[in-house]
Amino acid sequence: MSFIRPEAKLALWRWREVLAAGFVLILGLSWIGGPGGLLGWLGWVLVAVSIALAVIGIQRARFRLGAGGPGVVSVDEGQIAYLGPLEGGIVATREIESLTLDPTASPAHWVLQQPGQPPLHIPVNAEGAEALFDVFSALPGLRTERMLSELKGGASHPVVIWERHPSRPAHIRLN
Repeated sequence: MSFIRPEAKLALWRWREVLAAGFVLILGLSWIGGPGGLLGWLGWVLVAVSIALAVIGIQRARFRLGAGGPGVVSVDEGQIAYLGPLEGGIVATREIESLTLDPTASPAHWVLQQPGQPPLHIPVNAEGAEALFDVFSALPGLRTERMLSELKGGASHPVVIWERHPSRPAHIRLN
C-alpha cells in the first residue's frame, strides 16, 4: 500500500536530481553554519556540488516527458536500440549523422539518422527514452539548451537539432 499518489510519485521521480541537490545544499549550509573548521570548508564544497547537480537535474527533468509511450529504448555499449510496436532499429551512437525532433508525429519523435540505415524514429515518451539525454549531450557541438527549448517549443514542422556535417555553408548563420 502506497501513501503517495502515482502522479505525485512520478513528479518526484522526474525531479529527483533537483531534490537531491536540495538535500546536499541543506547539508552544506548546515555544515557552514556549524562550528566551522573542516566541516565549514566541506560545506562550501557541498554548496558548489549542489548548484552543479541542480543545473544538470533541471535539464534532465525538462528532457523527461513522461513514460508509457509506445516502445522501449535501450542504450548499451554505444548503441541505441528502439523496439516499438510497429517498427524498431539500432543506431550506433558514434555514427549518428543528424538528430531531428519531429513534433508533427503523435507523440513527438526523435529522428536519428545513420549512413546506410533508414532513419530511426523514437517517441519522446517511450519507456527508457530518458537515457537518450546522455547520448545527445555527448554529441560534439550540440547545444543542450536549444534542444530542450525545441522540445517544449511546440514547433509545427521537424526541426534539425544537430548535424555532424552541417548542410549549410559555414559562413551562413542560422540565427
